Amino acid sequence: MKRTVAAAIAIAALLLSACSASQIINTGGDTKCSDFKGQDEKKQDSEVSKMLKDKSGAEPSNLEVSATRTSALLYCQTVGTPDSKISDAPHG
Repeated sequence: MKRTVAAAIAIAALLLSACSASQIINTGGDTKCSDFKGQDEKKQDSEVSKMLKDKSGAEPSNLEVSATRTSALLYCQTVGTPDSKISDAPHG
């Protein structure tokens, strides 16, 4: 019960503060391009790493994270819309 209340409070705070979810939690592949482009490299790597781990079940290599982050950035800056997810970007 306490966890449910805490989760409800956290969600309410998120909605009231008008922050995106990826600013508070690691949303991985569900991160929107508008949020991803505004993040620093470390946060982008964290989002990409979670996305790759969720997809394969294994920890990605640093090279894989870096290459996928670059691909997601290029996608978001070219054909992606602000609401596009980074998981929509072409990646291996």
